[in-house]
Amino acid sequence: MSKAHRVIAGLVALLFGAALAACAGSAVATVNGEPISRSDFESKLESSPGARNTLQQMVQETLILQYAKKNNLNVTDDEIAKREDDLKANFPNGSWDEMLKARGLSEDDVKQALREQIILDKALATRVTVTPAQVKSYFDKNHAAFDKAEQIKARHILVKDMATAQKVEAALKSGQNFNDVAKQYSIDPGSKDKGGELGFFRRGQMVPAFDQVAFSMKVGQISQPVKSPFGYHIIQVEAIQPAEKATLASATPRITDMLRQQQEAPLIQPFLQGLQQSAQIQVLDPRFADLFPSPPPTVAPATAPSAAATK
Repeated sequence: MSKAHRVIAGLVALLFGAALAACAGSAVATVNGEPISRSDFESKLESSPGARNTLQQMVQETLILQYAKKNNLNVTDDEIAKREDDLKANFPNGSWDEMLKARGLSEDDVKQALREQIILDKALATRVTVTPAQVKSYFDKNHAAFDKAEQIKARHILVKDMATAQKVEAALKSGQNFNDVAKQYSIDPGSKDKGGELGFFRRGQMVPAFDQVAFSMKVGQISQPVKSPFGYHIIQVEAIQPAEKATLASATPRITDMLRQQQEAPLIQPFLQGLQQSAQIQVLDPRFADLFPSPPPTVAPATAPSAAATK
């Protein structure tokens, strides 16, 4: 599993409770006219393991945000955007939006989860040390992993049959606007409304027939119809990024981040436990009374970093 997918899995767990409060009104559904009441539905939710996990996550979220406020750990919109862009780079060709939709998450959900991650990074920064020697050692052992493969930026129009494909090809080669033709003819829901845009991608990310043709084209060229399991594609390459060998300097930011995360991972849970055990958590619903026992179990609390603990 890639780093991006591990982060997303964590975000999904963090945001699991978002769906539990989505219902409104006295009934959430009717079956042949017979209603399923909201109170019955919520009762089922509240007695499920998911509800307990949700309450725990909400308490954790509150503790993290309170810690940030108390220790002046500010997170800017630019920091969140940078972290999100790094994640999106691992989900090409519209798969980021598809992933969010499949998990019932919004961009705001992701931004909130990333805010909490950045706070934890800053809170634990004083306990993590990544030296230039460690970075160089990692690069020497894994340098090929940081090389950049050739990428191309392309757009396409997908249609069902050869006759339509030839019609689209002729329209484009006669000078008609690609964006307009894509919106009129394409059956690809992920790119149609974006004028067929697919963004940058590497070899192997598309189906073989598409891949072979796209990487043989010149910038600006319009392809002949390309048959794939999805139908017929008319492709235009918009830009080419040549392959690039990584250097220690170019790889240092990524390696530093990876090594930092490796050191930070075992520190997160004790830190969160320390926040919880030093907090006054009063559970008002008896069904969840055992979630945060009082007095808390005796364990070594996490040492709170100073207010100056920033990246």
